[in-house]
Amino acid sequence: MTISVAIIGAGFAGIGAAIRLRQRGVDDVVLFERGTRVGGTWRDNTYPGAACDIPSRLYSYSFAQNPDWSHTYSSSGEILEYIDRMVEDFGVAEQIRFGHEVTGVEYDADTGEWTIRFAGRRRAVRARSVIVASGPLANPSLPDIRGIDDYEGRVIHSARWDHDYDFAGKRVAVVGTGASAVQIVPELVKTAEAVKVFQRTPGWVLPRVNRSTSGLAKRVFRAVPGAQELARSAWFWAHESVALGVVWNTPLTRVVESVSALHLRLQVDDPWMRRQLSPDFAAGCKRLLMTSDYYPALQADNCTLVTWPIARIAPRGIRTVEGIEHRFDAIVFATGFEVGKQGTPYPITGLDGRDLGTEWSDGAFAYRSVAVSGYPNLFFTFGPNSGPGHNSALVYMEAQIDFISDVIAQRERAGWKALDVRADAQERYNRDLQRRLGSTTWNSGCRSWYLTDDGFNATMFPGFATQYVNQLRRVDLQDFRILVHDREPAVAVSR
Repeated sequence: MTISVAIIGAGFAGIGAAIRLRQRGVDDVVLFERGTRVGGTWRDNTYPGAACDIPSRLYSYSFAQNPDWSHTYSSSGEILEYIDRMVEDFGVAEQIRFGHEVTGVEYDADTGEWTIRFAGRRRAVRARSVIVASGPLANPSLPDIRGIDDYEGRVIHSARWDHDYDFAGKRVAVVGTGASAVQIVPELVKTAEAVKVFQRTPGWVLPRVNRSTSGLAKRVFRAVPGAQELARSAWFWAHESVALGVVWNTPLTRVVESVSALHLRLQVDDPWMRRQLSPDFAAGCKRLLMTSDYYPALQADNCTLVTWPIARIAPRGIRTVEGIEHRFDAIVFATGFEVGKQGTPYPITGLDGRDLGTEWSDGAFAYRSVAVSGYPNLFFTFGPNSGPGHNSALVYMEAQIDFISDVIAQRERAGWKALDVRADAQERYNRDLQRRLGSTTWNSGCRSWYLTDDGFNATMFPGFATQYVNQLRRVDLQDFRILVHDREPAVAVSR
């Protein structure tokens, strides 16, 4: 039995793709999820203080707006409720198969179909199209620190939080000072006996004002859908303007840095601590941090900022390079995820046995982030170079799933055997993209998770969100090789 579309992952992208496919008349869709419930990164990240740093009205789909957001910025629990509501409202639940961890995807050129294999299951699934919607923030990453396996205390990763562990009266280390850490630390200092935060590089921090939404505002949003659209648009254009200061190094970058420096000065009295918390790279080169609680937490009586580099993990704690061993009951690693800048999370085999992991070993690439030449009928959400530095990931994701669902719907209606991106179209796109990336802050010299070890940027899109969305508004069929059964038409017609 062959299904029309297999979607790998039931997070934001997978759920959204299933909805948009159904709205375009493609109903034979199955979502394969390795977990036991939907939600993706918002299912996995349940650490204390977990929340989105993009306003709720913008961190949601335009086709599934929510009038009942409780605050400007939503907690992970409320975002997960929003995803659950989408599943219920759009009838997606019946299409999801839980407990299906993909171990390999292989293309059959004779049939134009993909075979998907799963861990612990004999039966494979065949699909005419596959959407890889497993997301870049799916697999937690522990740092490569000597001795990490020797530690005898409790080890907790931010994306696999241990809710049974009682931090009260405990000595706790937090390794990392990124987006998760700045939310975790303020919560830990409320309960732990002592918290030490190990910082490798300080980041640019901007204030985050999280206001509650009044009952009147909720009633207006429910009664007047246009009011929600207006609020969403206002947030979108406000964030879009920020690109001028964080995507490229411009005079507006100095404005962003000045706001951050003022925020630091107003919240931290000690000049030496301010110096330790001041970045030496341009704002935007690494991810901006949004918090009004982190700096006060660092100055709590039971919190210490450690800036000496870590030499190794010892059985009872952490040794820093100046020779001090800091002892802890637990170490919290807020060290992010194994982002797919190189390789693939499982083997993907395309035409003539080519392996995508091998092709991506020096850095991932794709056509408009969503498809790769040589892998027909295979599509990606949040694929290479689709990362935003200034706006909502959901804006980018919605553009991707609309483009992908359009391509698949056209294929289903026409009965084409396969659509494969032309290598020359892919090459043109990536050559221009990498040229543009050269002038962005991300490629300006600092080290970040956006780049591979040799400096290749396979993560970010070098422009405005509007530019990214516009390139996906139209399916240019001349950029695809289209097979009608076993022959290729002489001319591919663009809609």
